[in-house]
Amino acid sequence: MTDALERALASLDVRTGSTRRVTLAAGGDIVLPTDSATLLYLLSGEITGDMGLRAGCEVDAPTGDGRHVRGRRTLLAGDAAVSLGCRPLVLSSQSGAEVIVVSAEITPSDVVATLPGIVLVTGFARLEPAAAALADNLGPHPDGLSCDRPGDTVVCRLMIRSVLLSAVRAWASTGAWPAPIADPFLARVAAAVEAEPGRDWSIDHLASLAAMSRSVFAERFRDALGRSPAGYVTEVRIREAKRLLDAEMPVSEISRSLGYASDEGFRRAFRRHTGVAPSSWRARAVTA
Repeated sequence: MTDALERALASLDVRTGSTRRVTLAAGGDIVLPTDSATLLYLLSGEITGDMGLRAGCEVDAPTGDGRHVRGRRTLLAGDAAVSLGCRPLVLSSQSGAEVIVVSAEITPSDVVATLPGIVLVTGFARLEPAAAALADNLGPHPDGLSCDRPGDTVVCRLMIRSVLLSAVRAWASTGAWPAPIADPFLARVAAAVEAEPGRDWSIDHLASLAAMSRSVFAERFRDALGRSPAGYVTEVRIREAKRLLDAEMPVSEISRSLGYASDEGFRRAFRRHTGVAPSSWRARAVTA
């Protein structure tokens, strides 16, 4: 996972547009566009927006927990967000706020397609203090003084890329990102598992999809993805289970759809990988 994540992050190219330091009065709002990606970093105050149903993912940086975003969410000072502009989003402040807002274009499209529509990172400043310090210095100087110097455009672009990749890394570190796989044969196997997580995926079947012997396939798969084929199947199933729990599907239906022989077997697998029972995960998502 580490190597795959590093390759995916390294492949992302960030082209920046406008960079603004927005001061919101009480009751003011920010409208995020749908024609570009947007990076936000909250310097002070609070902003709240309605994320809709499963619009993206929320990461609690101090704990590393991740969950689908549903309904209204509030960002506080030191929090960050990345929106891909998949849907219009209005963020409002009840008491006032100061926010760094950066528009950007992120490529390549195949990597961007694996990202959620919006990523919220609570506690970003604690998890990524260096990136937060960079974010704090983006935009026009707060005292209004001009400090333009040769090379500012290049330096600013690198600063923005560092902040944005740090936010994406925080989300990816939850295990939610099925990062791109370079080996086309292994990528074919991963895509098949993603498409049908409830299928009975034996090692023989997976190896045949990759056109390899069992031993060669198992070794290459572990080298490329950092876990065994069976571990990957379980990871995909648990990720899908989280999505279905957030969609309020009954546990018994989720268990059957994901290929578990019994509800109890599903509950054990889910608890082993998340540390909580399926019912607790659902309750936490609803009340969060």
